Formats: sequence, structure tokens, C-alpha cells
Amino acid sequence: MKNGGSLPGLRGKQVSIVLIALICTTFIFWGLERAPFLIVFPVDESVRRLILPGYLQENRLETLSSAAWAGSSSDTPPIMESTPSLPTGEPDSFIISIPSKELLPMSGIPSNVTKYLSVENSPSSSGEKLIDEKLPFSTAEELPTENSHSSSDKDIMVGGLISPEAHNMKSSLAEKEKSSAIEKSSDITSEELPPTKDGKSSSFEKKVCDYTVGKWVQDSRKPIYSGKMCQRWLSGMWACRLTQRPDFSYEKYRWQADNCDMPHFEGRHFLTRMQNKTLAFIGDSLGRQQFQSMMCLITGGKDSRNVQDVGKEYGLVRARGAIRPDGWAYRFRKTNTTVLYYWSASLCEIEPLNPGNPSTGFAMHLDRPAWFLRTNLHRFDVVVLNTGHHWNRGKLNANRWNMYVNGQPNNNRMVRDLQSARNLTVHSVVRWLDKQLDKYPNMRVFMRTLSPRHFFNGDWNSGGRCDNTKLLSGSRSVSHNRANDPAAESAVQGTRVENLDITGISELRDDAHLSKYSLKSNNGSQDCLHWCLPGVPDTWNELLFAQLLLPQPKKLSAQI
Repeated sequence: MKNGGSLPGLRGKQVSIVLIALICTTFIFWGLERAPFLIVFPVDESVRRLILPGYLQENRLETLSSAAWAGSSSDTPPIMESTPSLPTGEPDSFIISIPSKELLPMSGIPSNVTKYLSVENSPSSSGEKLIDEKLPFSTAEELPTENSHSSSDKDIMVGGLISPEAHNMKSSLAEKEKSSAIEKSSDITSEELPPTKDGKSSSFEKKVCDYTVGKWVQDSRKPIYSGKMCQRWLSGMWACRLTQRPDFSYEKYRWQADNCDMPHFEGRHFLTRMQNKTLAFIGDSLGRQQFQSMMCLITGGKDSRNVQDVGKEYGLVRARGAIRPDGWAYRFRKTNTTVLYYWSASLCEIEPLNPGNPSTGFAMHLDRPAWFLRTNLHRFDVVVLNTGHHWNRGKLNANRWNMYVNGQPNNNRMVRDLQSARNLTVHSVVRWLDKQLDKYPNMRVFMRTLSPRHFFNGDWNSGGRCDNTKLLSGSRSVSHNRANDPAAESAVQGTRVENLDITGISELRDDAHLSKYSLKSNNGSQDCLHWCLPGVPDTWNELLFAQLLLPQPKKLSAQI
């Protein structure tokens, strides 16, 4: 018998059929390996599920979160957008509902599993994926464990799919999801989230909010601390409760953004998020007010042995003959959280021209960041900067500051203008910080805008006054976002340095300054620059806390 093909005993036609069968079989197995059974043979959208192996769910959601954290290079635990109550499944598996277009590959689950998981809001979900964005600061609190259920609640598996009993359970689970607190991993439970009014959404859900547009509203919970009690952290000259001021209605207001609710500040939440981290305020006396406000907010105005003075670690000690040190630093021992302030009214380097001469002048290097900032930046996790009210001829002459650029006395006529000089310094500091963030990607840096003055009918030395003690109803709101501090706002554009805009909301509060009230005689002059505490700087810190809850912005393509 003749051999019609290359294989003994088989004719050419038979060989072709065998090869075709082998090729088809190969493609089928290859397709099954590349795509799960559920994709090759689609099933009803309402019962599509992913079954995770037991080793990924031994401790339910906590195991998923810890496994992802361990597999990540970040020190921040991954976030799951919601934690619905899940039924107890078979002993070695449990079920997670996922959008139909986001099926996980069945061949393996990465260790950083949570960034691949998203949860449908309801059975009628359109498949819109909840974005898994990590918050900047982690919490020591654990994710909630699943409640135990009776055996009648167990899903019955049929051929790898969910049985009708389990499918019917989905509607009830969706209702529980709506009423339960979402984003437990953000440190804020449902009881701790601010009440969301109709037509508004929580800032934690949208992750985007313009806090600068809104209004001042009365709040019986204010103030958070007492100006009489917070004596360890608060300077007496700023504690208006210690003066003869008769009216304190200015303490009873909070800022309400138009399109979202700001989180209510609580010291324990702040310390949890800032565990093992350092917050540094660097700026002028208004920055010092914000620092003292933060210390009073965290402690509730109460002294505590848990707080340790660590100023020596940063060289913040009072020099011989000085009235006060250049700053203060305190550490909360339980969470290893450090909050500090350093006085740098201009944010640029100030260098004595003749160190041996007590009456020497000082080189004010407009293009160099302050020495304290440069030498200690690696120790900080959050930095809040401000500068503004010392950029006037009176201050420069009193401090004997001489402007320098590129290491030489400034001869540029354009920079001689003090607003241009401030603009140069702010831009130089922001550009330098943006470059440093390449080395410290988890750091958050904020440039706080200018705190407004409210001198009427004159200035601080010419009879200017701010006698108003009531917040006028016609001036309670900011209806649009405008450039309140062009130098600061333009400097941060195109960088990872963030804008902490407090100017617009503070302009409405001419009722909350120290005014004519003080501990000592003021010779008839009024302070319409600094604020009473408790007061407006507390809101600045509430805005800071709200922005820390949002993801860190990426560097934009826009150029300065």
C-alpha cells in the first residue's frame, strides 16, 4: 500500500483532518487559559462573580488590605472604596461582586490585590468603577471584620456560579451598603463623617471640592477649645477671652463649602493620620497663630503629659538675650506626631553681613529658601508656608534687611519693588520644593495665601480701626473663586506644591480681630491684622485637614 502522506499508514486527507483538529484544540485551550470560563461562555450580568481562593480571604477584608500593603513599596495601606457586608460562603472561598468590565484574570491574583477590586453600589449599577485612591496618611484602626451568619445564609455554588438563593440575597446586600459607612479605611467612620445635606456630596466620596466657595454659618459646636484653658500653647496676647472684649459671637461660626461638607476636626483623628509624621509651619506671626491654633485644636485646649517639648532637636531654643526662641516643636508621644513652628517672615535666607558686629545689616537672599527649611526638610511630612506682611519698607528698614539676588546686592530695578521681590522669593521657594519632592514623593507641601488686614479709616499707625463685632449677614459668603493672592497662586501652578487658600474666606471676618482689646494698654491703636483665638485660624487648620484627606496632586504640565 502506498503512503499518501508523511505519516505511515495515513493518507494526505486524513493527515489534514488530524492537523486541523489539533490546531482547533490548541486554540480552544489557549483561549480558556487567556480568558475565564465566564467570558468565553457569558452568563447573566446580575450573577457574575469572582471566587477568591481561601488563602486570600482567611481574615476577610483585613487579609486583603494587609496583603496589598505588604506587597507595596508605600508605607500607606491600600484603600478599599467600600466595605459591604458579605455573606459567609464556603469554608475556603468568599464572593466579591465586581463590575462586569473589570474581571480579574483567573490565572493569578497579585499581592497588591485591592487596587484591582471595586464594588458595585447596587444591582442596577451601570458598572461605573469606584476609583481606588490612597489617602496620604494611614490609620492604626483595622478594617471591620465580617459578621457571622447562620448556615442558611451561605451561598450555594453551582458549577462555579452563584445559585438563585445567593442572587436574591444581592438586593438586600445592596441596601445594607447604602446605609453602611463607606471608606472605613479613610479613618472616618459613618458616625464621624459630617452630615451630608440634600444636593451635596461628602468630600470623601467625590475626592474633589472647592472649599473656597461657600459661607460662614453658625455652629453650636464651636469653639472646639477654650481660650482661657489653652494657656500652654496659646499666647495670652491672642486669647481674647483674657481681655476685656465683651462679645464672643465670632467664636460660633464655621465655614461651609457650597458643594460638599468639610470633615469635622477631631484631634484624635488628626493624630492617627499623622502617626509617625511631622507637621511644620514656617512663616510669620500669622503662621505662628496657625501653629498655636493647631496645638489647641489637637489637645482640645488641655495640657497633657503626653506632649513633649522637642524644640532642642531642631535647634529651637532661646538664644542669649532673645525674647523668645525662633520656634517651638512638640511631640505627641502616643502617636509619635510632631508639630512645630519656625519663624521665617520672608521664607528666604537671612544672613548677617558682619557676624561680629551686633548692629550689622543682613543679606536677604531673595532666591534662596530659608536655612531652617533647607536643612530640615527631610524630617518633615507636611509643610505649611506663608509670607506676606513683612514685605514693606518699614519692616525691611527696622530689621536692617538688604535684598540680594545671585549672592550680590540687588541692582535690578524691577525687583526693587517689594511686591516683585516677594513674588521672586515665593516662586524660588516653590520651585526648589517641587524639585525636592522627587526625593520625598509622600511629602505634602502647602503655600498658604495671604491673611487679610481690616484697617478702616487709616493704617495700624494712623488711627486705623476694626470695631465691628458682628458678622454681617450680607457678607457671609464667597460666591466665586478668584485670585486672592496672585503671587502664591501663580507660584504653585504646574508644581506639586499645593495652594491653601484662606484669603477669601478670611476677608469676610473683620469681626474676629484683636481690635482694641489687649492685655496691656495699646495707646489707642488697634490690631486689625492678628486674630482672636479661638477664631479664624482654626478654620485654616480645618481646611488643611480636609485637603490632607484628598489625594496628593500630580505635577501639571503648565509652566510657571
